[in-house]
Amino acid sequence: MRGVDYYELLGVPRGASPAEIRSAYRALAKVMHPDAGGTAGTFRLLREAYETLTDPERRDDYDGGDSRDVGDVGEPEPAPPPARRRPGRRREDPDHVPTVPAIVPATIGWWDEVRGDVRTVLVPPARPSQEVALAAVASWVLVLLVLVLAGPPVPVLVAGLLVLACVGVPVARLGRRHLAARRTDRAFATEFGARTVFGSPGTERDEVAERLTADLLTRYLTRIPGVRVFHGLAAEVGSVFADLDHAVLCGSRLVLIESKLWLPGHYDVDETGGLWRNGHRFRGGSARLPEWIADYRTLMPDLEVRGVLLLYPSGPGEITVGDNPAEIPPMVPAQFVREVGGWLATDPSTVDRDAFRVLLRQVVSPG
Repeated sequence: MRGVDYYELLGVPRGASPAEIRSAYRALAKVMHPDAGGTAGTFRLLREAYETLTDPERRDDYDGGDSRDVGDVGEPEPAPPPARRRPGRRREDPDHVPTVPAIVPATIGWWDEVRGDVRTVLVPPARPSQEVALAAVASWVLVLLVLVLAGPPVPVLVAGLLVLACVGVPVARLGRRHLAARRTDRAFATEFGARTVFGSPGTERDEVAERLTADLLTRYLTRIPGVRVFHGLAAEVGSVFADLDHAVLCGSRLVLIESKLWLPGHYDVDETGGLWRNGHRFRGGSARLPEWIADYRTLMPDLEVRGVLLLYPSGPGEITVGDNPAEIPPMVPAQFVREVGGWLATDPSTVDRDAFRVLLRQVVSPG
């Protein structure tokens, strides 16, 4: 947005480092967020300033010059992926209304492999394993039967009773643990019931993509019994700002999603992680998923975490994506449902209570 000096808005010099910009943004966000008394428009402008100045290419465009270090001059730019011409306008259409595509279940490989009526399994288990409990009870019953049926001499009887008592103590403890675990499971079920979606997607006019993804996840991925969907999460523990658009948890797997409404065209990612559209460097937006993935891998080290940049066309025409092994690939909705849904459906009925509660604490938006 011209007319507003992003450096002045953030209170940093033009040569400020990304760390200085990030620090200034976080300090201002605490007082400019709508929940803290600021206005939605001002906060969006603050976010735009932050995202522009922390993205090297967008910052270079904003500054109107080449901001590369002197040592970078002369270094070859990575070769662009092959361009593919696609129909569609080159500029955004304010009258265009994007929708979630209808995906035929028969084309979703995992669709018939999962059943929505399957009972979920809560982990980590709060109760002793069934094998351990049965073995302990069987041992106690066996000793009791030997004493009753054999009628041994008094010394042997006394010894048997002592053994019976020794075995009975852990059996009683197992019984108490089992009852306590059942209460814990019932309390979890009572608190969260059959809910599979937590938080709410963006409500602002420019957050259309978040609402489309929320619809997509509810329509398709919630068919997997163990899937739990979260919208509007903080990137850091204790933050009150919803930086991350969506997270989907199933078993020990977690996918983080950033939703974007971008121009129609063909998108690719090069070997350095740079985004290309129709064979040219894409400068129409940026993604912050890499830093969020790193944060969540640190926060939840026992989970497999991956990220997806989910794209919707901002005007008439379609978006296509390249077939590349990038860590954070751009995807279209149908591809996302088939590929990521299949990845999550590997363990379709498991709900990790510990991971669930960590994610729930990160949800900022009500819902």
